[in-house]
Amino acid sequence: MRVSAAFRLSVSALCGLALVGCVASPQAPRTSPNAPNRPTPAAVAVPQTPPSAASQAVRQHFARVQADLLSNGLLRTDGGGRDTPFTDRMLAENFIRVALYDEYVRGPGGPIQRETPSRLRRWEVPVRVGLHFGPSVSPSSRATDTARIRSYLARLSRLTGHPIALNDQSPNFFIYIVNEDERRALGPSVAAALPGLSSGEVGGITNMPLSTYCLVYAMSEGSSGRYSRAFAVIRAEHPDLLRLSCMHEEIAQAMGLANDSPRARPSIFNDDEEFALLTGQDELMLRMLYNPALRTGMAEAEARPIIESLARALVGGES
Repeated sequence: MRVSAAFRLSVSALCGLALVGCVASPQAPRTSPNAPNRPTPAAVAVPQTPPSAASQAVRQHFARVQADLLSNGLLRTDGGGRDTPFTDRMLAENFIRVALYDEYVRGPGGPIQRETPSRLRRWEVPVRVGLHFGPSVSPSSRATDTARIRSYLARLSRLTGHPIALNDQSPNFFIYIVNEDERRALGPSVAAALPGLSSGEVGGITNMPLSTYCLVYAMSEGSSGRYSRAFAVIRAEHPDLLRLSCMHEEIAQAMGLANDSPRARPSIFNDDEEFALLTGQDELMLRMLYNPALRTGMAEAEARPIIESLARALVGGES
């Protein structure tokens, strides 16, 4: 079982950082993003050598994890159906919990699990995704991953009405697909993409434990809730469906649906692993998030009446 987590860190007086991590159970983070002098993160500084024993062990571990989840009827790819009905009221409450709450807060030794109210966060500038692969990723896997991410970004853009696409020239959202050894060398790339992070925050990626499937840091401008930079890491060792699941969840969470709720069903924003891919309800939540009736920085009290109205318009019927 995986637990997705979101928490905000204060990078500086003018920056806030939201970290979204997909974490496994024992079974299972103010500058203009358009600034011309923003350095592009360096390539992963790892020579092209065969995967280490550690990377091979990680691959074997997640193959077992995926097999166990599938054998228990989890990692569904159908997006929900007759067995997962939801009403407009359920949609509204799920949206509030996923978009307007954080699961973690910053502590002196790292994140502390404590759900706290947050504010509405989303991108107000075009999202330009730079996709990077470690040397261990084969050409065929690169082609498949690139095609899948390009298609998914197009889907998210249609749902939200917000521009989001692959763009290696001036990215503000960096996605790295790397193996165990390559990820440990990502420190300079993380620091270049998200300047102002502490060494501990960078270490959240380079020292990512086996219990973490994948994660994304999303940086906002102060308390405005306007995302300006993001950095995601996906394990190259993942088998096919877990790999695709990480793409779906981390990118969607970096769009602003940063929390999880055990009541959200059908949804990938849930820690029960029932659904691997974006569901019908998730699509509605993304549409709500980017509806112009809502504004970045809104708290629950101000946003709730609008959210309930949007949910009724999208679902209708008895609540």
